[in-house]
Amino acid sequence: VSSHQPINTCMLRPLEVPFRYLFGPGPSNVPPRILAAGGRPIIGHMHSEMFGIMNDIKKGIQYAFQTSNNMTLAMSGSGHTAMECAVFNIVEPGESVLVAINGIWGERVAEIAERMGAKVHTLFKTPGGHFTNAEIEQALAKHKPVLFFLTHGESSAGLVHPMDGVGDICHKYNCLLLVDSVASLGAAPLLMDQQNIDILYTGSQKALNAPPGTAPVSFSERACHKMFNRKTKPVSYLLDMTHLSNYWGNDGKPERIYHHTGPVSGFFALRESLAILAEMGLENSWSHHTEIAEYLWKGLEDLGLKLFIKDKDLRLPSVTTIAIPEGYDWKELLAYIMKHHRIEFTGGLGPSVGMVLRIGLMGYNCNKANAAMALAALEDALKQCRKSKA
Repeated sequence: VSSHQPINTCMLRPLEVPFRYLFGPGPSNVPPRILAAGGRPIIGHMHSEMFGIMNDIKKGIQYAFQTSNNMTLAMSGSGHTAMECAVFNIVEPGESVLVAINGIWGERVAEIAERMGAKVHTLFKTPGGHFTNAEIEQALAKHKPVLFFLTHGESSAGLVHPMDGVGDICHKYNCLLLVDSVASLGAAPLLMDQQNIDILYTGSQKALNAPPGTAPVSFSERACHKMFNRKTKPVSYLLDMTHLSNYWGNDGKPERIYHHTGPVSGFFALRESLAILAEMGLENSWSHHTEIAEYLWKGLEDLGLKLFIKDKDLRLPSVTTIAIPEGYDWKELLAYIMKHHRIEFTGGLGPSVGMVLRIGLMGYNCNKANAAMALAALEDALKQCRKSKA
């Protein structure tokens, strides 16, 4: 039998990838040490050495999350995989879920919960808004949800949400607290156990600086009790925690049974990124991100720009949002900066599109030289990109 589909000539050319400064909301540039870890020879996903590396990852996540939860692991996939895993495993069809929406991530969780048959209730604010504990308590009392979702680092708006007391209020109403820390982990203080968070997840590609594709997640004892005493099976086989807890050696069984092939190179890179965070120390990482963010904020204000989040304490240190300057076409600004400076900034996302420009300086990218480079590129674009006649 001969093949009939001809070879496309593009496949005969070598792969080309440009170098760019990734100063958007992620992915961020991957440092050589993590790239090298990801380039190690592949071993089998069920080899004992691989299980050892997975055990290290679990310890690294427990430190990064500040939790002693046994049910801690990394999902094979991006932050969305962990988001779906949490909703699919905790919630059964017909159960009530409360979702705080103040940007794109709440919108997505509401849709995921709706798709699997939950009764979804929402708390709503426009991008940049946050919820008071009193507002949260009122909604919990009214809707009696089994799960409440809140975004800690709302990267589409540049907001870091206050977390103190939220977990206590949820537990008072027998509700589990699910928190998204994809954009905030390692950049802004978050203490899973101390703040009574039941399910916490993040992504590999932000302040951890690993390639996209792995997503740390952790479940409290309370969450596990709900998850493993369901009447129905979770809608997803791939994301079923009864299988994943065995794959990660978290179910107390002597043997790990094949479920799926984890992203071996991705796990090498994730382990290295968690090791770098451990070497630096969480508190140091938090204060470093804040220091560089403050330097950036001052520089932006010196350029005559307005920061989108007025209250300094509510600004996400890893992703800064700027109100689009009057008279400029934001797409033109971004295109100019990419073309002339090889720097990626981005516009808004979801409900914040057309409202903000976003600059992210995370982990390896988070230093004064990069902040100064970002400011110089923006200053140049503001001079060169003609103000529209509108």
